[in-house]
Amino acid sequence: MLKARHIHFCIRKRPIVDHADLHLEAGEILAVLGPNGAGKSTLLKILSGEMPCKQGEVEYNGRSLSKYSPNSLAKVRSVMPQHSQLTFPFKAGEVVVLGMAKQVATPPQELLEEVMKETQCWEFRDRQYAQLSGGEKQRVQLARVLLQIWEIKPYPRYLLLDEPTSSMDIAQQHHVLAIVSRLKRRNIGVLAILHDLNLAAAYADRVALFKDGNILYQGEMDEVMTSSKLGHAFGHPVKVTRETDSDQLVITAKALINKKQHEFKTA
Repeated sequence: MLKARHIHFCIRKRPIVDHADLHLEAGEILAVLGPNGAGKSTLLKILSGEMPCKQGEVEYNGRSLSKYSPNSLAKVRSVMPQHSQLTFPFKAGEVVVLGMAKQVATPPQELLEEVMKETQCWEFRDRQYAQLSGGEKQRVQLARVLLQIWEIKPYPRYLLLDEPTSSMDIAQQHHVLAIVSRLKRRNIGVLAILHDLNLAAAYADRVALFKDGNILYQGEMDEVMTSSKLGHAFGHPVKVTRETDSDQLVITAKALINKKQHEFKTA
């Protein structure tokens, strides 16, 4: 289990994350939702070890994050940040191989090919990364972090994703989250920061609603994804319904303009 207790982080005495408690089991997807500036990305950086946890405690599989060496931590968790910049002229395939840099010098070719085909970026493996579109770059970055944990291991591992589908079209978004869902069968827990509430409703097992550095609500989908709780978190009226054929939750936000009252009159 990935467990965070009493995480508190300030910048110039202003709380960015305020005493957050969170847990993630292997074999589940936890969606972290909330408005811009809520502190979601900062929390992920603390959970990943990128930022120091000065107040509170983060544990992976019962062991404090501070006790892990970089190499040992890379074996139990993989991280895809919201933005990844490369200054060297790498090809797409070379960027993916970076996912194994801390574990083996060269990953098996069949493993690299499997992951890149799974993420639909094998076909442009020899193209310069800098020349790819935003969505193509995201798929390459996803392949990179998946390669790090793709092989089945006997111990639980964790994947941390910060807006993994932000530059993708609808088909690519669902393809990526379907891949992420299949990771659960590999004894992997996934924490994903998402903006699209309907994607979260479709793929997550549990949800944490974040606002002003605080986790307002955390729990099962039906318990957290309600009109009142989502409206509280986002400060906007939200309607939650359920599709009769798929039993999937559907979230819609109320428009602030009545279109019929603002239609342009034509001669």
